[in-house]
Amino acid sequence: MATATKLMVWIDQDLCTGDGICEEIAPDVFIGRDDGLWTVKEQANHFGADLFFDAEDAPGHGPEGARGVARVPDAQIDDVIEAAEECPGECIMIEPYNETAIANRGV
Repeated sequence: MATATKLMVWIDQDLCTGDGICEEIAPDVFIGRDDGLWTVKEQANHFGADLFFDAEDAPGHGPEGARGVARVPDAQIDDVIEAAEECPGECIMIEPYNETAIANRGV
């Protein structure tokens, strides 16, 4: 069963400094890419399927940036907020859950 959510999150890769503190704080939501930048993900244990918003052209992957919003598991909200506050690049964007934005991700 999918986890409820109140928030969505995405990373502006133009601002990402590659520190990775986001994944240290909230590993269920953030993941590093091969190019040294970070992106967001949804894990199967929270939402029923693994989705990585890294712009890869493969099943289970979706767009990056503002179109690549990931739902934040309610149990992870405090960690995601802390990650955004600690991020030196100020690239973590947190938004209220929006069903239309989730539907328009293209995954």
